[in-house]
Amino acid sequence: MRAVRSASLVLAALAAAAQPVAATAGDAGVAAFRSLYRELVETNTTLSAGSCTAAAEKMAARLRNAGYGDAQLQILAPPERPQDGALIATLPGRDASLKPILLLAHLDVVEAKREDWQRDPFTLVEEDGFFYARGASDDKAMAAVFTDSLIRYRQEGFKPRRGLKLALTCGEETPQTFNSVRWLLKTRPEVLDAAFAINEGAGGELDGDGKPRALQIQAGEKVYQDFKLEVTNPGGHSSRPVPDNAIYRLAAALDRIGAYSFPTQFNDATRGYFTQQARLSAPDVAADMRAILSDPQDQAAAARLWAKNPGWNSMLRTTCVATQVNAGHAPNALPQRATANVNCRILPGVAPETVRQTLVGLIGDERVTVSAEVEPSTGIGAPPPLTAAILGPVQKLAQKMWPGVIVVPTMSTGATDSRFLIGAGIPSYGLSGLFHDAEGSHAHGVDERIRVQSLLDGRAFLYEIVKVYANQKD
Repeated sequence: MRAVRSASLVLAALAAAAQPVAATAGDAGVAAFRSLYRELVETNTTLSAGSCTAAAEKMAARLRNAGYGDAQLQILAPPERPQDGALIATLPGRDASLKPILLLAHLDVVEAKREDWQRDPFTLVEEDGFFYARGASDDKAMAAVFTDSLIRYRQEGFKPRRGLKLALTCGEETPQTFNSVRWLLKTRPEVLDAAFAINEGAGGELDGDGKPRALQIQAGEKVYQDFKLEVTNPGGHSSRPVPDNAIYRLAAALDRIGAYSFPTQFNDATRGYFTQQARLSAPDVAADMRAILSDPQDQAAAARLWAKNPGWNSMLRTTCVATQVNAGHAPNALPQRATANVNCRILPGVAPETVRQTLVGLIGDERVTVSAEVEPSTGIGAPPPLTAAILGPVQKLAQKMWPGVIVVPTMSTGATDSRFLIGAGIPSYGLSGLFHDAEGSHAHGVDERIRVQSLLDGRAFLYEIVKVYANQKD
């Protein structure tokens, strides 16, 4: 989408949409949504014992009952992995010349052991204003909301200007085994092709009284890359040490890497994040955030922010850190080999090879080799732009639903399936409208949860924002 779309047209489209309000249990359709959500959450989709295909088939049945035909529904999986099916559903747009919007969510969940949980992780429990279950938040909340939205659009006869494409995929949690998005981009790229995508990756923050204070929109993710450092040596008897020792060389190399900080760099998301986060922070922290945004940047302020929150530092720069070492073959022998893994999280748009060359230069020892353990499975595309056409509707709708909330752009220092889309040239934004308190959702941990009201509010938010985007021309 181009940034030239005027703010007035964007807001006019928003005003034309149905009036959004915070959802309540008595709203029309909430009972049907709760049923859909429960069915999805209680379908086991772990790698060890579950089936994404089963979940995809259940969601396809719901869509079929709402009027979607076989031509608009397909479940795709490699022949050798029939349990890892992804559901692709489409709602055609009025203008076939416009690319559709992709609504992406993953069906698979992290493993969960019953003995570790207070409740059965694969039975949805509503208790004290929260839903508890594996996948209650990550990511079956958004998968259920998107499926429900497509049902509602069809039932009400909504005909968007540009089409909508739903992709409920598998393997986001275990990409080392299989990942639907990566596989589809390689084998069936047309089914994911879109003007842009809305995915997980950002939520909202509640204050101590449970009131929404900040809504995040994610634009961009860092690239994951491991590098192997290796030193080899003829070795010998430990009773006859020599100055050239593989462990010492490796240790010296790691010391140089540990003492280095990559330069700070900003993009649309991180500049917007620190600008808005300063409004939510204590005066001293806010001052440091504004100082790093200044020209020249205040590196002392950056160091203070790092000490307060390592996540802030990670948003500011590429990071590389030693995570594993292995050396020697016997306690009474000089080491013949010493290796270390250095894990880098690279800012979007920066080539991993550039980072490798930086490490080589820092080490300054040709006897220490630096190689990429596995080449990145994604491209190095720049983070998607936060244009007025993307950000404007979010800001307007957020104020209507949660007056006073601050919209905070953010960049993920971890990873979602958006990295594959961005690498393939499809802009992908994390946007959910799902708010959490300071304790969070316990995603990937025991007793995963989501606030019931937050889920209903997120349902209302995503339903409306997708309609606005779908009716934009540019």
